[in-house]
Amino acid sequence: MLYRSEIVKTEDFYKIGSITRVHALKGELSFSFTDDVWDRVDADYLMLCIDGIMVPFFLEEYRFRSDSVALLKFQDVDSADDAQEFVGCEVYFPQSLTPDEAPDELRWSYFTGFRVEDEAQGALGTITQVEDSTANVLFFVKGNQGELMIPAVEDFILDIDHANRAIRMRLPEGLLDLN
Repeated sequence: MLYRSEIVKTEDFYKIGSITRVHALKGELSFSFTDDVWDRVDADYLMLCIDGIMVPFFLEEYRFRSDSVALLKFQDVDSADDAQEFVGCEVYFPQSLTPDEAPDELRWSYFTGFRVEDEAQGALGTITQVEDSTANVLFFVKGNQGELMIPAVEDFILDIDHANRAIRMRLPEGLLDLN
């Protein structure tokens, strides 16, 4: 549960998608997501980043339209006009509510929000997006070196720490120079 007196830190959350459009007159929103974690843990709320501030919005109801789109209805958002202000907002989920164990069947999008460390280079950053619509899955990693595109090749992955949301990799020499 979220209390008003808690200090909300951006690093306590990871991006799971964004609001793409208003869906109906009653305030429903179309939500394009990379991780359906809120459904797997039966979460009461999602965090929206509004003007750089993390704001909780409590779910009244939702339904899935596809594997990557859901229709959301937030409490107290009851018209298309009210909902319009949320279009374009990024949606985040609390890391504290993320299951400690990996689901039995992992989708690549599960790794959004994981930290990536290379055996030789050290910490590289956090996975902000996973591109899995092509044969070659890519992790988009944002860190001190800017945004990196790293192939999500199982042979490169040495260890996955689900509880701490971290991946240790052994990347081929020179791969990061291609970014």
